[in-house]
Amino acid sequence: MSSLNLLRKVICLVILLAFFYSSADARRPERIRVRMETTAGKFTLELFNETPIHRDNFVHLVREGFYDGILFHRVIKNFMVQAGDPESKLAPAGKELGEGDVGYTLPAEIRTPEIFHRRGMLAAAREGDEVNPERRSSGAQFYVVWGKRHEEAELRELRTRCDPYMEKPVELTSDMLRAYRIDGGTPHLDGLYTVFGRVVKGLKVIGRIQRTRTDEHDRPVEDVRILRAYVIE
Repeated sequence: MSSLNLLRKVICLVILLAFFYSSADARRPERIRVRMETTAGKFTLELFNETPIHRDNFVHLVREGFYDGILFHRVIKNFMVQAGDPESKLAPAGKELGEGDVGYTLPAEIRTPEIFHRRGMLAAAREGDEVNPERRSSGAQFYVVWGKRHEEAELRELRTRCDPYMEKPVELTSDMLRAYRIDGGTPHLDGLYTVFGRVVKGLKVIGRIQRTRTDEHDRPVEDVRILRAYVIE
């Protein structure tokens, strides 16, 4: 084969590969992003296509303006920040919150170990197993993970304690071990709650919120409010 023919074949192959990958990218659905403007700053969420029920429900609520004016009513340092109670919009100072919702729940879409509770993940709150054995999610309340960093031995010991309560033990993958050691998170929630998105910009805002001073009910003493939430078109 002449060098010219060989060169032509190589060029054709490169063009075909470029077409294949561009076509694959075109077929791959983009992830929806939601921006939240709060009294503590702005952050952006990316919703996972692997959890379509939670994704679509969250987008619907955002577009309806449901989260505009909502408080982060439950904040625990080194753990998570939670919002979504509609009763928090007009709640007076000091009122205990967390019981309000939208009147429906969502079927669990737990995707552990592929999707897990590393720092910055968006997950759905829910009622406890004793009244909610199917682990159905709240229709509106969500939390963003903060957590802490864990060494491998600590993670394995934690899973030993948690797995007896699971229908299927959670496999600790290399990705999970690395993420929990470097970024941190709340590994004891893996396999129990639906994670359906992540913070892709403004994680420092979540860090700021989780450090805020709270009362005996974990409500911030000074309100932290979602001013506006919207889908980034």
